[in-house]
Amino acid sequence: MTKRPTTPLLDTIHAPADMKRLSDTQLRQLADELRAETISAVSETGGHLGAGLGVVELTVALHAVFDTPRDKLIWDVSHQSYPHKILTGRRDRIRTIRQKGGLSGFTKRSESPYDPFGAAHSSTSISAALGYAVARDLGGSIDSGLGDAIAVIGDGAMSAGMAFEAMNNAGHLKKRMIVILNDNEMSIAPPVGALSSYLSRLYAGEPFQEFKAAAKGAVSLLPEPFREGAKRAKDMLKGMAVGGTLFEALGFSYVGPIDGHDFDQLLPVLRTVKARSTGPMLIHVLTKKGKGYAPAESARDGGHATAKFDVLTGKQKKSPSNAPSYTEVFGRTLTALAACDPRICAVTAAMPGGTGLDLMAERYPSRVFDVGIAEQHGVTFAAALAAGGMRPFCAMYSTFLQRGYDQVVHDVAIQRLPVRFAIDRAGLVGADGATHAGSFDVAYMANLPGMVVMAAADEAELTHMVATAAAHDDGPIAFRYPRGEGSGVTMPERGEVLEIGKGRMIHTGSRVAILSFGTRLGAVMDACEALGARGITPTVADARFAKPLDRDLILGLARDHEALITIEEGAVGGFGSHVAQLLSDEGVFDAGLRFRSMVLPDTFIDQSSPEDMYATARLNAPDIESKVLEVLGVEVMGKRA
Repeated sequence: MTKRPTTPLLDTIHAPADMKRLSDTQLRQLADELRAETISAVSETGGHLGAGLGVVELTVALHAVFDTPRDKLIWDVSHQSYPHKILTGRRDRIRTIRQKGGLSGFTKRSESPYDPFGAAHSSTSISAALGYAVARDLGGSIDSGLGDAIAVIGDGAMSAGMAFEAMNNAGHLKKRMIVILNDNEMSIAPPVGALSSYLSRLYAGEPFQEFKAAAKGAVSLLPEPFREGAKRAKDMLKGMAVGGTLFEALGFSYVGPIDGHDFDQLLPVLRTVKARSTGPMLIHVLTKKGKGYAPAESARDGGHATAKFDVLTGKQKKSPSNAPSYTEVFGRTLTALAACDPRICAVTAAMPGGTGLDLMAERYPSRVFDVGIAEQHGVTFAAALAAGGMRPFCAMYSTFLQRGYDQVVHDVAIQRLPVRFAIDRAGLVGADGATHAGSFDVAYMANLPGMVVMAAADEAELTHMVATAAAHDDGPIAFRYPRGEGSGVTMPERGEVLEIGKGRMIHTGSRVAILSFGTRLGAVMDACEALGARGITPTVADARFAKPLDRDLILGLARDHEALITIEEGAVGGFGSHVAQLLSDEGVFDAGLRFRSMVLPDTFIDQSSPEDMYATARLNAPDIESKVLEVLGVEVMGKRA
């Protein structure tokens, strides 16, 4: 085990209240120890490192100045919340983070009163802080009390429309609340868009240094009134730090930018704002992602997410890959298709690397668009690209595409525009837990008229589905695939265009048929091997399409077997529900077919390994075997014997 750091001061902190007795000098020492502890913990567990390291000083300062949990400290996205968790009574469990039965990798209301609002998606913190501020002023009562509401939001998350909707409303309501804009010039990918350029201009050049000096001198930092005699600071603050900014136009008093790693700036600003703020306040704080740990600072993504690693070298301890990831297969296949078709373009929402589009962007940068954390805009943008004669692929994680669903319905489906939805992270995803699971996309996409919905059973099938989507110009089409490595199947040289709505037979058997949709097919085949030892040989088919369904295949399976079982990596209301509707409409159940549908359970499954999560969901090979035995009555007979 890696030798853990010596942390004499941190060892005395069991709750934020313990920090009130520390001097400013001791707070600096505490920050150093907190950074070392965070690095040590993540080296053992893996997880999100860079974001937390960037806010160590800010975390210490906020907890030292404000009175949490009465004051509500709300971390946007909350990748950066590991230091916060260490300071709020969870240090003894920090080495369980993102593991089964351990701490969540994000803030979580059920985990601690110091997590007033759960997160994992971006740009919700300002809305939540405003809600708490209004609840306070309306006389709301909760066990931890209601004091100040402080939202900490990154510059990447600030690019999303929801953040501005909340600021516009907060400026109108004029409630006392505080927004900390944590500006590290980098979300997961480098920030994009006009807002990023605007923020960069705010702190470019000499005025920042002048403000730094003003902050150290504890000059009043509120917009009105400025301390008499501080004319230079007043002029500087008016012209650059508070006057005429976008944030003031939205009704916020603006202070900054200040150095988020310098306690001589952080503490006076926060104390002044706490003492004197009246309405909505925005403090613009500059930080560096991965601060204080050289391997993270030098990483392209600031050490955003890591596997377990060696603290001294930063070298990650990743298992060697035996097969390409689904994401990589998508990226390579799309890039190859783009080489032959100049109409192919791609849109992603702040996840070019996560969706594999960075591969295409390297070769065809003019045809790959990262719109920032703005899924709604991204979907409508893709719709208009399609209307303009292009062949857009809208590549988003299932959990993030949910945020653009209204646009999928109104701007794509109703207009029958041929947007190709590449839905990454389908099914259960492991350590990120329930917030990142791709549980609902089959249900919410297959319900839309004219939408084609596919799921790849393996990485070779994904290659075919990308090619199929590229060739499909008759309305929208979606294909889903999971996180992680493929199954190691032989890869085709190029993808084949599949016939829309046609599945494939995998194995012909008798009595019971298993109709699989997606990558549970591997578990189905493992279950069939075990069933073979009992003399049971199921028929197995890969549906490929949830919409349109392969009517002939499904009705044939129903006709020729006693029982039919569907299986999918999605919630109820998806593929199995559509199959059941077809069978009902055709009167198949009247003839006595035994039908079962294996779906994700009606609960949110907490973080663990994907295999363990699927065990919890009862969708692994032993569960499929048990379902077959149950539907045939074999299991019951065995118990009686």
